[in-house]
Amino acid sequence: MGINPGTEQNTAVGTGPTAMFPDLVLTTQDRGRKIAAVIEVETVESVNNLEALAEWVTFGRLKPSLHLYIPTSMIEVAKRLCTDHHVPVAEIHSYHLVGDEMRFIQVFRAPAEGRPKPVAAAPKKATPKPAAAKKAKPAKPARRSAKPAKKAAGARSSKRK
Repeated sequence: MGINPGTEQNTAVGTGPTAMFPDLVLTTQDRGRKIAAVIEVETVESVNNLEALAEWVTFGRLKPSLHLYIPTSMIEVAKRLCTDHHVPVAEIHSYHLVGDEMRFIQVFRAPAEGRPKPVAAAPKKATPKPAAAKKAKPAKPARRSAKPAKKAAGARSSKRK
């Protein structure tokens, strides 16, 4: 794990002029020390359009997942900014103080990659109907005329008399 508090640049994501310095860089414990996630911790003042464009969009394009920690009062603003700028966020957590303790609450989690994703615009493939389903369709019932029909029982009784 690497921490970049404030303007410090201790742990980079990337190399050379394209290197970026998120607030936290989580790495795996194995020998390769691959980057597992990037975390950005924001304040009330830093949840804005400029921050979203400068950091969130850029960190969202990286292969490691992006996690945002946002003050509770700014959750809806952060969600709207992520939606407006198409930022692929893995998780959003809110935080607030309760006395001397900092409390964190998960408010958003993206669906797991292994789960099937709904496809709204995909056309359905035509499936062949079985032979039994290709039988003749039943005839449609005849249309009724506008005039009311006489009852058949009443007509029969008048003829018998």
